[in-house]
Amino acid sequence: MIPSAEQCYELMKEYGMLDHIRAHSITVEKVASIIARGLRDAGENLMPDKVKAGAWMHDIAKTLCLNTREDHAEKGREICLKHHLDEIADIVGEHIRLKGYQRDAPVSEKEVVYYADKRVNADVVVSLHDRLKYLLEHYGNGNALICRKITENFDLCREVERKLFAKLDFDPQDVAGLIEKE
Repeated sequence: MIPSAEQCYELMKEYGMLDHIRAHSITVEKVASIIARGLRDAGENLMPDKVKAGAWMHDIAKTLCLNTREDHAEKGREICLKHHLDEIADIVGEHIRLKGYQRDAPVSEKEVVYYADKRVNADVVVSLHDRLKYLLEHYGNGNALICRKITENFDLCREVERKLFAKLDFDPQDVAGLIEKE
């Protein structure tokens, strides 16, 4: 099942999502929806409701995992499955690390949400460069291995960006302005 906006907001409340994480998720949904609409207009077969719900729910477990240090993407996937939200479980589960990416495959909803999440710092749309810098400073902890993994993940995200924007009639730097027009 793909949850409605109301169901997503109820689950955010049920799982005690902190206000700043909710604000981040709302902005990620805006970015993802603009990209998904553009891709649909370009002929891609995407489900807008799936993109929206996946974006709203991508950090559903983040608050729970702040103290446990569990993987919030995997925990979020489990929450989705528990609530019979099978159609968005993989989107939530892969919003940090995209698995099985294929450059030549059709664009997927999980690629759109994965990318949109990387473009939002708190609730502000930023470049991939700025988001990477933030993540390295806040999560790298000076650990070379962690920093390398984060950087490698952003190398993949740049590839996803090229794939998405090759089909769009706007550029990555236009996204923030498009959200303001909504």
